[in-house]
Amino acid sequence: MAQRFTLDEIRTRTYKDRDAWWTVWLVDPLASRLVWLVAPVKWVTPNLLTMGAFLLGFVAAYCFAQGDYPWLLAGALVFHISFVLDCMDGKIARLKGTGSVFGAWLDYVFDRLRVVTCAVALMLGQYAKTDNFVYVWLAGVVIFLDMFRYLNALQMGKVKNDMRRRLEAARGEDSGRPMFVEETGAAHPVGAGAAAATAVDGNGEERPVVDVYGEFRAKLGPLVKVRNALARQRIRAHVFSGIEFQMFVFILGPVTNQIMVFTILSAVGMLAFELLLIYKLYSATKVYTRELAKIGASEAEAEAAAVATGLEQPGADEDDDELAPQRLTV
Repeated sequence: MAQRFTLDEIRTRTYKDRDAWWTVWLVDPLASRLVWLVAPVKWVTPNLLTMGAFLLGFVAAYCFAQGDYPWLLAGALVFHISFVLDCMDGKIARLKGTGSVFGAWLDYVFDRLRVVTCAVALMLGQYAKTDNFVYVWLAGVVIFLDMFRYLNALQMGKVKNDMRRRLEAARGEDSGRPMFVEETGAAHPVGAGAAAATAVDGNGEERPVVDVYGEFRAKLGPLVKVRNALARQRIRAHVFSGIEFQMFVFILGPVTNQIMVFTILSAVGMLAFELLLIYKLYSATKVYTRELAKIGASEAEAEAAAVATGLEQPGADEDDDELAPQRLTV
């Protein structure tokens, strides 16, 4: 067996700076201890844990399909264990440095298939029990919203990266130097100008950066204190994401035997936060466009400059680029 890591090492090296509140409060404490237990075992690999989580998803689906409350409780428990394993694969990969682009693809695809399988099983099980066709519609809603959330996240990441690369190229900047400050960037005061913040680049030099989210924060100033309080607990501001959506549908709904109620509430919650993210992106694109105008460059010129400097590949906007492996970290 390999060397055993301490819990402090596991927390330091595998915990994300910001994560879903469900993960921070209900998954990480258990997952970190299980990682401590299995990390020294050489044959326990990230891909093996991904496969285990996927197979447990089918077990949960079988339980959900039975429809009766004891089976629903069992399905909720198995689904949560499946999610814990799904979190462990990333922790093992970060801890041992054994992550791979194939593993990222496997994790992403299996997660989506698990949601589809469990959604169909849960809702059709309830339809068979109650003969209420609303459950069939809810199965479609769950599948659609899960796909929309994660495809939208990939595309938003692509747009953000495109803006960064093109602005760097248009300004003639070194791509290794920071250009954007994230929404939670501590260096940027609320309401300050787009280029008022500074950051330290790879050479240890402090330089101005473009905060494309400054306008968004200025308009939603009262939420910043809430966001900062959540950040101190490692909880991201997007408090109802795909993770919470799944847990409400596949755990809280079955446990309370109120599947329809929790599915509808979680759908509304996730749509609300997705619309907020879309508005945030829209605000960022407006700042990006103004920064290009200050430079005197058009969008087409910025794209051409990014391609010429090697920051962007030709045709990067085509559909076959949207699911590139380097973006499969949601």
